[in-house]
Amino acid sequence: MSTQPARLRKMIGEKRMIVAPGAFDALSARLIEQAGFSALYVTGAGVASSRLGVPDIGLTTMTEMLDAARNIVNAVGIPVICDMDTGYGNALNLMRAVREFEAAGAAALQIEDQVTPKRCGHTEGKQLIEKAEMIQKIRAFQEARRSRDLVLIARTDAIAVEGFENAFERARAYVEAGADVLFVEAPKTIEEMKCIVELLPDVPLLVNMVDGGKTPMLPARELEAMGFKIAIYPTTAWTAAIKAMQRVLGRLKETGDAAAFHEDRVSFETMFEIVGRSQYQRLEKKFLRM
Repeated sequence: MSTQPARLRKMIGEKRMIVAPGAFDALSARLIEQAGFSALYVTGAGVASSRLGVPDIGLTTMTEMLDAARNIVNAVGIPVICDMDTGYGNALNLMRAVREFEAAGAAALQIEDQVTPKRCGHTEGKQLIEKAEMIQKIRAFQEARRSRDLVLIARTDAIAVEGFENAFERARAYVEAGADVLFVEAPKTIEEMKCIVELLPDVPLLVNMVDGGKTPMLPARELEAMGFKIAIYPTTAWTAAIKAMQRVLGRLKETGDAAAFHEDRVSFETMFEIVGRSQYQRLEKKFLRM
């Protein structure tokens, strides 16, 4: 029986690029799967926003993120890539986090070389740990994971802090230490994006499509043609949901009549079917009715 990490590894080895929208809860994860995507990305920023109502500045704990990831994994049947920030501390903290997220069913874990607490990769004020410390974290990851199929995505935020050349030095070192996928965060131009692929031709690369972020937003076909293997869209569904809620709540406050804008909402029946009501009704008939 193929595991989700093994499925994701197979997908990474195929010709087509993986497009992974960001889920911030189990409902958004189900919608991503129902839309036909083959994988999804658990966005740390989205979880911080939806669960705690706080920005992505390292306030979310491991247990809070783990709980969100577990709920998302249980809600879908596609591989789940989890944002694990810095591993929530040093290499030993990271080892515990790896075991917990792997047990929760994650197919891939992303760790980054920022200090703890971290910042969103497309904001200012980021700070990095030493390259040697990140290498030790990658080695600790390899020792901690129970399955060799669990995918390690190593992210460097060095472009904004140390410059392009140092970012590539770090990236190469992370590959040599055992990273399965590289994530060079926040290139600012198309030329920089192409340079990432040209300078790192022998390792799968992830690109981060953040609405309003530092990296140019390009169509998936162009990213695939450049040579990226995974494109994540962490903010797309999340910011769309915020906009839709703002719109209907504003209209409700203005008119006091929810029936007047029913076309902006799914039906009562659809709402429950999205989360599997008919499946549970079948189970009720099978097991609960004597």
